[in-house]
Amino acid sequence: MSRHSSGKKEFKKTKKSSSGARTPKPTVFILGFLLIVVGIFGVLYNPSNSIEKTLPWEVSEAGTLSFSPREEPIFMVQEIEDQYSPEDPDILKLVSFESSGENIQALLRIPANASSSPGIVLLPGAGVNKEGEQRLAGELSKMGYATLTLDQRNKGGVNVNRDLELFRAGLEPVEYLMVYDTLKATDVLSIQPEIDPERLAVLGESNGGRFAIIACALEPSLKGVIGISTSGYGTEEIDPASVTDPEAYRFYRSIDPDTYLSALPPSRLVLIHSFNDTVIPHEMALRTFDLAKEPKAMYNTTEETHGYTVSMRPDIEKELELFLN
Repeated sequence: MSRHSSGKKEFKKTKKSSSGARTPKPTVFILGFLLIVVGIFGVLYNPSNSIEKTLPWEVSEAGTLSFSPREEPIFMVQEIEDQYSPEDPDILKLVSFESSGENIQALLRIPANASSSPGIVLLPGAGVNKEGEQRLAGELSKMGYATLTLDQRNKGGVNVNRDLELFRAGLEPVEYLMVYDTLKATDVLSIQPEIDPERLAVLGESNGGRFAIIACALEPSLKGVIGISTSGYGTEEIDPASVTDPEAYRFYRSIDPDTYLSALPPSRLVLIHSFNDTVIPHEMALRTFDLAKEPKAMYNTTEETHGYTVSMRPDIEKELELFLN
């Protein structure tokens, strides 16, 4: 909200001319005009009104991200034809909701005849849109869970160097926006008439799993998080005394899921990872799991692939039954 200066005009006495009329001095008026301009500039651009005072997010010295309280979600819902699982009796809806000035698109899949379903915010991996994640959404529906699958910004891709530049400039990194989108999606899902707001979780694949872990740590209403083929970045292993760029270190900490593991309980952390993952080594997922506190669980597969496979279905079903039912 912009602020505007106002005040009474001031006039200075000037020397009378021989005819009795006042003769203004041009330099006095020019100086007065400049003072007014400088005053307005000072009000509009006063450092006390800088962006850092109005940001909806902040990062602690320890590198933990937090957001201002969220407003009631603004969204639109439209039922659409299910082109992805036409043989299933699910209800499919296109959802558009506002998040940090952007309209985020999502697909809401609701099991047939559901009246109070548990709900899952579903975050695809990098390069996968909401439509491409409907295979897993369909599997979750068969288990009895509704899903809200997001089109993540940049399709879940990240540019860490660009985000660091934004952070240094006091602007919001895209990765922060993606975490916030997940939190807003939780708000939207929780108020759908078919959803039980007391039984919510978040599930993410790859990069989506990273955002899911951070969001779960920041949102106490989420009962748990399942991360498929995901891990932290390992900033916990860096000795702060050896850091030569504190601002960069603080930023990297803020986007590392490992930073938030201590804040997850009592929400449950579940990691599912292949020993032969082709993108994120199993050792990275194991390191994140070892850092996490109870309650937690980890399941391993052997496929040489990255992301969800049908062999993971029994473990997902077991865990969701544990913390959503």
